[in-house]
Amino acid sequence: MTGRVLMVQGTGSSVGKSLIAAAFCRILRARGMSVAPFKAQNMALNSFVTPDGFEIGRAQAVQAEAAGIAPAVEMNPILLKPEPGMRSQVVVMGRPVASMSFRDYHLMRPELVRVIHDALAHLRAAHDFVVIEGAGSPAEINLRSQDLVNMHVAREADAPVILIGDIDRGGVFAQFVGTMDLLEPADRVRVAAFLINKFRGEAALLAPGIEYLEQRFGIPMLGVAPFIANLKIADEDSAALENRRGRRASHDDLDIAVIQLPHISNYDDFLPLEHEPGVCVRFIQRGEEIGAPDLLVIPGTKSTVADLAWLRASGLADAIVNRARLGAPVIGICGGCQMLGRRIDDPYAVESTVESAPALGLLPLATRFAREKRTAQVRGRAIAPSVFTGMSTEDVGDISGYEIHMGGIERDAGSPPCFQVLRLNSAAEAEDGAIAGDGAAVAGTMIHGIFDNDRLRARMLAWLRYRRGIPAPAVKTPFSRDDEYDRLASVVRENINWSLFERIAGLA
Repeated sequence: MTGRVLMVQGTGSSVGKSLIAAAFCRILRARGMSVAPFKAQNMALNSFVTPDGFEIGRAQAVQAEAAGIAPAVEMNPILLKPEPGMRSQVVVMGRPVASMSFRDYHLMRPELVRVIHDALAHLRAAHDFVVIEGAGSPAEINLRSQDLVNMHVAREADAPVILIGDIDRGGVFAQFVGTMDLLEPADRVRVAAFLINKFRGEAALLAPGIEYLEQRFGIPMLGVAPFIANLKIADEDSAALENRRGRRASHDDLDIAVIQLPHISNYDDFLPLEHEPGVCVRFIQRGEEIGAPDLLVIPGTKSTVADLAWLRASGLADAIVNRARLGAPVIGICGGCQMLGRRIDDPYAVESTVESAPALGLLPLATRFAREKRTAQVRGRAIAPSVFTGMSTEDVGDISGYEIHMGGIERDAGSPPCFQVLRLNSAAEAEDGAIAGDGAAVAGTMIHGIFDNDRLRARMLAWLRYRRGIPAPAVKTPFSRDDEYDRLASVVRENINWSLFERIAGLA
């Protein structure tokens, strides 16, 4: 079997390719098809771990969930994770290869072309349909000869392309015209339809522009997808964080401040908190923005030592330490957990040229970077009270999540961990995290996705409300990602020309 294909490309970054691809995955699944997502090369610090322990972009994990299948490494064979100094960690088929400059990376192109070919062939052999996502814009003249993710893949798969433009940022018709004019003629003919995304008005007002596009290029408009407010699906692009800056908590809201590190990763860890009623999650970058939150969080980072130095230079490090010493709750996740410890050692120069750096000294642990990255899905349970569990282990239940880190932590002798976990890809048991030994409300974990655990999240929020003496909000309907995927798919399907989509996708 060779599965059919459809490719989603965009006029630029952050136009909504990932969510439209997820919607198409959901729509095709509803037709009873086995469908898989694919993105040849992803540049992102939001990543995920497959059940067998391979690292891929978070967007492809979301699309796989929308398609109702488990994420697999073939869905994103190349992942680039930006680092300081205009370098990136290159992850090929779920395993880090090296830290490289742009020039060095493209010397690998012949090898990467084969990797992409094999991964896509594997998915097409296993599924009825593959929804392919591009990256950025296919019309970047300076990148055309080295392209691995846009028209190169469209040619490889002989895929029709739906070109998406973002009207929310303005100039959508100029986006389409500029993109089409800059494409090579052989690539231009692959564009089967346009799709306007994130519209907030009356679609009839767009008629003159749509007519112009269709007449100039002889390519139909597939539809106009509206902006979907409060969509509870993880974002791939860090540009989405700008919408979370400047939020203010009302008097009866829980105020959770997350430090927006320069190399912040897996910021979707906080999405479950953002969609809780009566909770305000705000991202901050300066000491004066901290205020008096109910919970202060240091999130994950791709560059722990560099971001620790930034914390000190910005004054945030002193503010974090002062709040913790006053008894205010502070937690760290992955790199944030490592920063809360006593020191960070990097003897193999895995992440920086600093062999050892003092950390914030709030947790009884030290970090040592290793040459091998640990990537694993985990299952476990809380074994000691901490901020994460509302200072109790009762009614927390089992937990799950995933690990992605180069540095391993070592607790001081006699210091309790937060969780006992089982790494599913190796069946190895381990103790995770640490708790401040002086009774302060400081804790850290290496587990991403920790707040996806409903009972743990509820316990923590209840304790934070009790601590401040504010009431719980009215009972709400439990959040369901399945419902959100259905909502996304329904909105997209209702706003596209379905018969045209069927013809483009070869379903008619």
